[in-house]
Amino acid sequence: MPQDAWTDKRERQYEHIKDSYEERGVGEDEAEERAARTVNKERAEHGETKSSKEQSK
Repeated sequence: MPQDAWTDKRERQYEHIKDSYEERGVGEDEAEERAARTVNKERAEHGETKSSKEQSK
């Protein structure tokens, strides 16, 4: 599920979050979805997305 726009740092963050959810018993599909949403939220909060840059203008 990692996205093309993600940096290596965000890829590692995604894998770490996904693995953590799976260790807590969350199913693989749900863990991937939650991890991707979390990474995308972090990217938006740090101005790493196109939409967040447009909003800050």
